[in-house]
Amino acid sequence: MTRAALLVTHTGRKDSTDHARTVARDLAQAGFEVRVIAEEASDLDISHLVPVSGADAAQGVEIVFALGGDGTLLRAAELARPAGAPLLGINLGRVGFLAEAEISDLDQAVRDVVARAYTVEERLTVDVTAELRGEVIAESWALNEVTVEKSMPERMLELMVAVDDRPLSRYGCDGVICATPTGSTAYAFSAGGPVVWPEVEALLVVPISAHALFSRPLVTAPHCMISISVDPYTSRAVLCCDGRRVFDLPPGARITVRRGATAVRVAQLRPRAFTDRLVAKFGLPVEGWRGNGR
Repeated sequence: MTRAALLVTHTGRKDSTDHARTVARDLAQAGFEVRVIAEEASDLDISHLVPVSGADAAQGVEIVFALGGDGTLLRAAELARPAGAPLLGINLGRVGFLAEAEISDLDQAVRDVVARAYTVEERLTVDVTAELRGEVIAESWALNEVTVEKSMPERMLELMVAVDDRPLSRYGCDGVICATPTGSTAYAFSAGGPVVWPEVEALLVVPISAHALFSRPLVTAPHCMISISVDPYTSRAVLCCDGRRVFDLPPGARITVRRGATAVRVAQLRPRAFTDRLVAKFGLPVEGWRGNGR
């Protein structure tokens, strides 16, 4: 049976395209059917590539390679998730927190995939629904976070947050983030939220620039339903999922966020402590700010 892989990259960057060509050739030589997004096939300019498109692009593949930054990996996750295919990120960006390997590990990563020398873990996702007067106006999901944010920079947003249909707090704010543990090192972290180990099953609620006495980030149980209601008399808002899927929210809209029905499967090439990843990606001063003077 022919083995297959889907290759997703940022073809607008020459270095990304060059590395993608290398991966495609190595996989093809190992007997893989190499699929690429149809719009990217001409940029890669390699024979025997199989152009694919649509939501079923990853159906039947053994693995999805994402070569780029976190944005590329999130785009690849949209294709890997419905197919149940493991996602392997190779960082070609700056931080690349979601990536499993760096560009220096590229050749070894391909060899590991060919040898099936990797494990797979499931990452918690969230499903989101927006309603207005009982009618569904938007449905989506996220691996990192769902945000409800103001659409007018000069206006504050009025939001009511509830957990399991019990009112929690009303915020005058720029927005509210509902994040997964995977997303705790992304937007939620920038907004003052805690870092949560990926293995922890929990949902995060992080207000953005809230004018409120109680504006601390919250960590809820994974089965909790978080609802965010846009005040009927406030300005318009936007719903954003992983920074990729954006929906307009009129005043009076109600957004519910739940644990996702489908996880994202992430390939791991070798065991690595999450603490080590934090230190490496954020450049943490493990010797202290004053250096090792002892």
